[in-house]
Amino acid sequence: MDRTGSDDAHPRTEISGPEVDVSTPNVARMYDYYLGGAANFAVDREAAEKALAITPEIGRFARMNRLFLGRAVRYLCEQGIDQFLDLGSGVPTVGNVHEIAHQHDPDARIAYVDHESVAVAHARALLVDEPNVSITQADIRRPADVLSAPGVSGLLDFSRPVAVLAVAIVHFVPDADDPARILRTYREACAPGSYLALSHGSPITMTESETHRGQNVYRSTKTPLVVRDRDEIAAFLDGCELVEPGLTPINHWPTTNDEQPANGYGAVGKLR
Repeated sequence: MDRTGSDDAHPRTEISGPEVDVSTPNVARMYDYYLGGAANFAVDREAAEKALAITPEIGRFARMNRLFLGRAVRYLCEQGIDQFLDLGSGVPTVGNVHEIAHQHDPDARIAYVDHESVAVAHARALLVDEPNVSITQADIRRPADVLSAPGVSGLLDFSRPVAVLAVAIVHFVPDADDPARILRTYREACAPGSYLALSHGSPITMTESETHRGQNVYRSTKTPLVVRDRDEIAAFLDGCELVEPGLTPINHWPTTNDEQPANGYGAVGKLR
């Protein structure tokens, strides 16, 4: 795949407006670039290429994380879950939650939530003919706003089990915002039998130098990357009964294998 970062290789998205900041890199659009999407701008591509030059593991995490999301959604569908709250859903790309869920149950309901204007605009265009899917522009750090938004409260029935997806989003929530409290608030809004699927970047194989230099790239965005170890990530899953094999490298869930671990942990837990 061409990763030159040129405008010819990745045509600039036509979505624009006063709410779209094209002067500062955005993590959702950088993630889209890692996955080969075109919903990104030159400033995003430049920052992403700086990160990839430090270590290709950053791009590999994005790809492995997308596959983890797909496996988690399929598992949840097999458990009878037909409602999903996708926090920090990002720019729509191949293997969206609603596409996977609707393969199992065409009536499944999916509420996407993201704060980034380009991600929301692309999602709205994609979902125009999807009555059981919504997109809400909101800050996931404000659970009360998210849970009361019409696209969430009007679509999902929280008296029945819901799967909360916090996939590759909590590592953009600083400790000062108390991510454990944020996740706990979402869990407490859910009925018994609900699930939490979580993934979080972590330097499993990356060197300390690679980690710090990668963080420096993300400091140029409005949502710097927070590095946490396995124990810190495990704390976010308190109150959940983890599905085997528990909290593992994202590319080792749900089946452990000999593949080099991707630099992030993932788990699916049933709410107690």
